[in-house]
Amino acid sequence: MRTTNYLLGHKNLKIVQESDWFKFSIDSILLSYFVQIKKNTAKILDIGTGNAIIPILLSTKTPVPILGIEIQKDVYELGRQSIIKNKLENQVKILCEDIKTYVKEQESDVYDIITCNPPYFKKEEKSHLNVDIHKQYARHEILLDLEHVMISARKLLRNNGSLYLVHRSERIVSIIEEARKYNLEPKRIQFVYPKKGKNSNIVLIEFVKNGKEGIKLLEPLYIYDESGNYTEKVQKML
Repeated sequence: MRTTNYLLGHKNLKIVQESDWFKFSIDSILLSYFVQIKKNTAKILDIGTGNAIIPILLSTKTPVPILGIEIQKDVYELGRQSIIKNKLENQVKILCEDIKTYVKEQESDVYDIITCNPPYFKKEEKSHLNVDIHKQYARHEILLDLEHVMISARKLLRNNGSLYLVHRSERIVSIIEEARKYNLEPKRIQFVYPKKGKNSNIVLIEFVKNGKEGIKLLEPLYIYDESGNYTEKVQKML
């Protein structure tokens, strides 16, 4: 069933979703909040944009053009409708295309910021895949994997441009190793925890193209407090 909902904390923003498919999670909101818009930011790209949740949220932080790339035609339609409902057609565009094809067709050094909330899990023989194809694509590296995110960022980012990624904490070593193969240096890292006393399950990372070595570790972010409510920091984001 297709539904239109108001975004958490944004009474003037709507998002179109399909209730039976993979809906956006708080991870996209965390990533949008983590992004730092600099004075020289002129163009932004969101890879695997889904229903355009990240471009829509970023539009509240900057007036610059934002492009979303989504390979699935029916999911792309959700994003297109979300953009129209929020009257963002003049700022936010969305293409239904494979990022691997898009990269080959574009010139180098185009974007100042690239964002991505990619599938978190590798597809292996023992992987338990959901029967719903949309959930398979959202969770497992079938249509998009880490390597192609990094390849895309290396070509499309301007020198010293930033790639912002949200991913599983358990994969941080392989994420950084993959990024460095393509001259993307980790500069800011923030670990996200369900609550105090629990292990981190999500990590936010900013990579800089051709950046110098040196990482800033931000203070931990806790989603819930002891009572099961959103913490004060998360409430401010929402």
